[in-house]
Formats: sequence, C-alpha cells, structure tokens
Amino acid sequence: MSGSRATRQGVLTFALGLPGAYEDHPWGESVAKVNKKVFVFLGLDNDPASMRMTVKLGESHEQALMAPGAAPTGYGLGRSGWVTVPFRQTTPPLSVLKDWVEESYRLVAPKRLIAGLDARPSRR
Repeated sequence: MSGSRATRQGVLTFALGLPGAYEDHPWGESVAKVNKKVFVFLGLDNDPASMRMTVKLGESHEQALMAPGAAPTGYGLGRSGWVTVPFRQTTPPLSVLKDWVEESYRLVAPKRLIAGLDARPSRR
C-alpha cells in the first residue's frame, strides 16, 4: 500500500472508531459522518489525485493551513473553517491528522457522543 493510501486508511480507521461514526459515499467520495453530518471527506479511493482529507477546524485551523499543499476548502466551505490537506510525503504525521479528525468530529457531533468520547481512555 502506498504511503498516501496507508495514511488515508489510517485516518478512515480512526474516524470510524469515534462514537456514532459511520462511512458514507455521497458523490462517490468516502466520508465519515456522525449524526448524518460529515466530519471528514476522504476523496475517491481509487484516484491518486484525490488522496487528501478535508476537515472542519477551529483551534487548529491555522496550523493545518501550514501543511504543504493545504488550502481552505472550495465551494465556500473554507469560510466555515474547512481545510483540505493532501496526503503527500510531507504531510504531517498520522497522529496530527488524527487530532484534526477528532477536532472536526467534536465540532459536528452531538454533545452526548462527545461525552462518550471523553469518557474513553486515551487511544493514542
């Protein structure tokens, strides 16, 4: 598995391990949702050009934009805090990407699911 694919799989596996998270495929793209809301977009699995993740960030927004190739998400989503980060050799470590996925999850998940997440022992 290429580095980008392995990174993508690691991010997806982590995202789907969060309380109430599930995978969906709107527009043919893999996404992780909670309570019918997307918290991470992962592009098309078979398209090397779409090896990236898109997450909604608050606190880490500026940090994520410093990643090589990262940019505010198009379609007006960037104005709402969404950032697209390509998976490259220069991508931040998986642990950082997981932090961003969790932050995005916390921005869209219901409070009861966040409480369940907070009650878990650390998984890192």
